[in-house]
This record gives sequence, C-alpha cells and structure tokens, in this order.
Amino acid sequence: MRVISGERKGMRLKSVAGQGTRPTSDRVREALFNMIGPYFNGGRILDLFSGSGALSIEALSRGIDEALLVEIDKSAIKTIRENIEQAQYKSKCTVYKTDAKAALNKVGKNGEQFDIVFLDPPYNADELPSLLDLIDSNNLLSERGWIVCEHEKGLDLPDRAVTFARKRTQNYGNTSVTIFRRIEAK
Repeated sequence: MRVISGERKGMRLKSVAGQGTRPTSDRVREALFNMIGPYFNGGRILDLFSGSGALSIEALSRGIDEALLVEIDKSAIKTIRENIEQAQYKSKCTVYKTDAKAALNKVGKNGEQFDIVFLDPPYNADELPSLLDLIDSNNLLSERGWIVCEHEKGLDLPDRAVTFARKRTQNYGNTSVTIFRRIEAK
C-alpha cells in the first residue's frame, strides 16, 4: 500500500496486521480521489473506520489541512499512529479510539463540520444507512462537503437526505464507491 499522489507520493504505508480490516485498494483509492478532487486547497476530513489511515494520509498529501481519524481496533490505532508519524502528519491528525456512531454524535454535539467524510465500514456490517442519517441529523458536512462511502457492491443506499444527495456510484469488482454531495442552501 502506498500514497498515490501529492507531497507524499510513493510513500509506503503499513497495513493493519490480521484479518480484521479490509484496506482500500490503491486502484479504488485513486478512483475515489479523482471523483472528488483530485487535489485540495485546505479543509477538514472525518475518516470513519480508518483502518491504516491510508485515506486520511492520501487526503493530507493532496492538500487537506486536518484529519480526524476514528477507529475502534487497537491494532489499527497502532498502525494509524505509525503511518501518521512516518508521513510527518502528526500535527494535522487527531485519532479517536471509539466507534463511528459515538464519534459522529460527539463531533455533532461540538458543532464541527467537515469537507469530506470517509465511510468504509466492514462489508458485513449494515451500518451505512444509520451512519448517513447521523451525518445528516448532526449537520456534519460543510457548505460544499462530500461523503465518500466504500461498500459491498449491491448495497442499497438512499438517493438523498435533508442535507446531501447522491452524485454517483462506481463499481470496482465486489466494491462500490458511492459519492454524496452537500445540497446547497437556497
């Protein structure tokens, strides 16, 4: 696994040991960043189910200013911290060791908003619809924010919510990437 583009292009990243996580392939990561970027002029991201932290590190390498990484697995947290240290992004990252729902409620209570929210839960977990509801009800997307969901092909996700709407879904083998965009206030 490596950083695909930006200031850390080519840097190798550690993977989480064991079978508990499913890293986003380089091909899928490159495609999803091409859909929403590919480069950024600042901004904040929320990376739920962070795994190794590869999506956050890729976003930071491409110009995002700040990342909040959320992961519950102790081994994954260790890998995230090692990858952040290696990339020299420690000052740009905050890591929460908690579950995604608790993190969404916490940042919502604090009134925080994000330019990009990455959602990559385990494929056998049916959490995506309820997590999208929490992002919506907590008003977590900035004015021009994106939600990027990596999920198993065939999962039925809503076309819209109060604050965001689906822009596209792209399939890569058994993996799908669904992109939502903040609906502009009228």
